[in-house]
Amino acid sequence: MLLPISDSNPRHRISFQYVTVALIAACVAVFLWQASLDPRSAQEAVYALGTIPAVVFGERTLPPELSWIPAEMTLLTSMFMHGGWMHLIGNMLYLWILGDNVEDCMGHVRFLIFYLVCGLAAVGTHMLIDTGSTVPLVGASGAISGVMGAYLLLHPTARINVLIWILIFVRVVPVPAGIALAAWIGLQFVNAAAAPGTGGGVAFWAHVGGAVAGMVLVPFFKRRDVPLLAGVGGRPMPSTATDSPKIRLRRPGTPPARRPWR
Repeated sequence: MLLPISDSNPRHRISFQYVTVALIAACVAVFLWQASLDPRSAQEAVYALGTIPAVVFGERTLPPELSWIPAEMTLLTSMFMHGGWMHLIGNMLYLWILGDNVEDCMGHVRFLIFYLVCGLAAVGTHMLIDTGSTVPLVGASGAISGVMGAYLLLHPTARINVLIWILIFVRVVPVPAGIALAAWIGLQFVNAAAAPGTGGGVAFWAHVGGAVAGMVLVPFFKRRDVPLLAGVGGRPMPSTATDSPKIRLRRPGTPPARRPWR
């Protein structure tokens, strides 16, 4: 098992990740509400508030008792619904680890807008792949994939501490974010291409759509003083040879230049 548990990337521009914590709190609150319902009502909530492509595109209609909100609004509400405890915990763990640094590089308001836009892009991608699907889409993973795409371009050299657990072998290994996140995003492309339709239970195309949206949008949402492909904390990566102090070469037989006394 490979599980990210933290990163080594301090914030420098905000004192606290208010939006990240608020998004986590909202998802947890919605799931606790889901868990408080009886099984039938919980299933009805998923159909009423999850995104069903066939319903959004007008190919199918929900029964009146499940038409709680306009179908278009479910593109937003589905981001805060989850299908189980492990689904919720996994998504919130990634958001907690990566969200604060992306929020640090964007600011609170822009990060919130960025998160929601990435979520909408993820849901839209999922719908376009299979417009006739009648399976509800729920979960924050599409929006969080956008956060992962942004983190990849903002902090590729930051270290993500990954828990490796194989039988009795347990170890925490720091992995460069550029490797860990690029591998995860690449795996979503592979799984999406291999899976029929919308993924048979896992919305791989939503992950792809969210990640691509995050990478495309991050230059427009980041602060002006934040470089892309930066090091830890948004600082520029180590300088290249062109930034090193210049060394003057002299021709053979030429005496070295004298430095003035100080």
